[in-house]
Amino acid sequence: MACDGCTTSSKLDFDFSMAFQPIYDAIDNRVWGYEALVRGLSGEDAHEVLSKISPEQMYRFDQDCRVKAIELASRLFPAGEDLKLSINFMPNAVYEPAACLRATLRAARQFDFPTSAIMFEFTENEEVSDTAHLTNIITEYRKHDFTTAIDDFGAGHAGLGLLVEFQPDLVKIDMKLIRGIDTSPARRAVVAGIVSISEALGITLLAEGIETEAEFLVLKAAGIRLFQGYWFARPAFEELPPIHRWSAPGVPAVA
Repeated sequence: MACDGCTTSSKLDFDFSMAFQPIYDAIDNRVWGYEALVRGLSGEDAHEVLSKISPEQMYRFDQDCRVKAIELASRLFPAGEDLKLSINFMPNAVYEPAACLRATLRAARQFDFPTSAIMFEFTENEEVSDTAHLTNIITEYRKHDFTTAIDDFGAGHAGLGLLVEFQPDLVKIDMKLIRGIDTSPARRAVVAGIVSISEALGITLLAEGIETEAEFLVLKAAGIRLFQGYWFARPAFEELPPIHRWSAPGVPAVA
């Protein structure tokens, strides 16, 4: 199937929107960006929305998610702030990288949203059997100044093999590796290895799913800069939620 202006795929028979969850920069003590998370119009979670998609609608849904995220971010992001918009994408829904970016680039122009502020990350737990195709996608995305990211690293299908094939700008360490890391020497050892590899490859690390201060402090001490999780803020439907920022002694926390 060719992807030409989103005209060849089945239209969606349901509506959806986005919730936003902040990504925290522990070095600069600020919000680095926000991830756009698909939600139903009545607050249904991503799993419930995704369960409605037929194989014929996969491409259309992927494209519509990008446009909806950019539209909302252009309205919600404060003017003049250097923030990233993180959008999940489906590699298996991308037929030809350049053609499949048309709707994204058109939305960026329409809503005056800079492409350099957009980060694309792999959809959770999607297996990509054709790594050459994925490499072509990443190469094309970088031509437009998009940031690229691997989600759920260390669990599911995202592993060291993807880092061998290409080096993304950012890697999100899966929450299964960091849950309870403050009491797990094994998890600390694995994360230390990921930190070392990422430093050698020039890749930024983000720890997702942070739920306790103890997890955050251990990971920050390990050299991780970016964080995301309920301990900082839960996703907010079509809003940018306030964030609890950990701060160094003498620096007031901001709620």
